[in-house]
Amino acid sequence: MRKLTFGLAVLALTTIFNTGFVRAQQPAGIKNIVLVHGAFVDGSGWKSVYDILVKDGYHVSVVQHPLTSFDGDVAAVKRVLALQDGPCILVGHSYGGAVITVAGNEEHVQGLVYIAAHAPADGENEAANGKLYPSAYKSLKKGADGFDYIDPASFPADFAADVPLKEAKFIANSQMPVADSAFHAVVRNPAWKTKPSWYMVAKADRIINPDLERMYAKRANSQTVEIEGASHSVFMSHPQEVAKLIIMAAEKAGKP
Repeated sequence: MRKLTFGLAVLALTTIFNTGFVRAQQPAGIKNIVLVHGAFVDGSGWKSVYDILVKDGYHVSVVQHPLTSFDGDVAAVKRVLALQDGPCILVGHSYGGAVITVAGNEEHVQGLVYIAAHAPADGENEAANGKLYPSAYKSLKKGADGFDYIDPASFPADFAADVPLKEAKFIANSQMPVADSAFHAVVRNPAWKTKPSWYMVAKADRIINPDLERMYAKRANSQTVEIEGASHSVFMSHPQEVAKLIIMAAEKAGKP
């Protein structure tokens, strides 16, 4: 009897393990996720979101675009999209939103997710849109070589107020300067016109005015969530909520 009970217990545990394994390896909907970082940071900021999605069985790619020109950044995203083995969800943070608005026209892309991001319309650029809804931060510095950066001393408060201070200071001092011309690049044929989109508004964002984020979301008819107290670095400070929105997009865009 003890052997039988033990055998049944092992069988039950094996069934639970295998069921969980299958669920983790076969998520519902679209399986491929491509993450695109914004200005002044690199792809490493997606690490927590990446870990959650991979644990849930998604195939996740993180683009490391150079921030040296808008066209170059779009090309970098398209290069990664070309590696996908099927439909994907394209996710952009901040300036990365403008990039995915163009790159999202690639056939692999079935849905767009904007995380506190720009989503310009045809003929617009993010620099001009930012003037319509002025940002709270005043720490942007323009280098003599045409590359912009954020004053490291102000970076934690302006860019990452809800990120642990030690981590925010590291990001401030490892930031990637951005070609100023990239912010003035005019968008053509925005992908959100023809593809479904989801949007996360960071309600305490000092880099992009939350009202501009709401305008983008409403205009694109995006399914929208707002995160209370979230800074511009919401993709780092609220990875669970970000991953949940991405999974929602993957499941809904993947339906026939």
